Amino acid sequence: MEPNAIDAYIDEHTEAIRPLLRDVRRVIRKSLPEAAEKISWGMPTWWDRHNLIHFAAQKHHLGVYPGEEAAAQFAPRLTGYSVSKGTIRFPYDKPVPLDLIAELAAWCGAHNR
Repeated sequence: MEPNAIDAYIDEHTEAIRPLLRDVRRVIRKSLPEAAEKISWGMPTWWDRHNLIHFAAQKHHLGVYPGEEAAAQFAPRLTGYSVSKGTIRFPYDKPVPLDLIAELAAWCGAHNR
């Protein structure tokens, strides 16, 4: 991975969405300090022997991709969000729950080693 691949990904997006993307990156990095950052499938990804969690800026939402098992584990806390097959969609017109994303990332790290 080139040193600034995730920075470049963030910079490709509009100024309005960049602060959120930086915040999401920050909380995932804090939750997964041992994981490597890379771009996989065109998305910021955290990796430790395999992909742990991804995120992507979509037109109307932030997509977080922790996998089906994590989405099922956190299902009671994800009511009100669109969830399918390990994908969680956080619409931009609502506050994005960074604390929940941090917990998802930590769970993925602990349960996928």
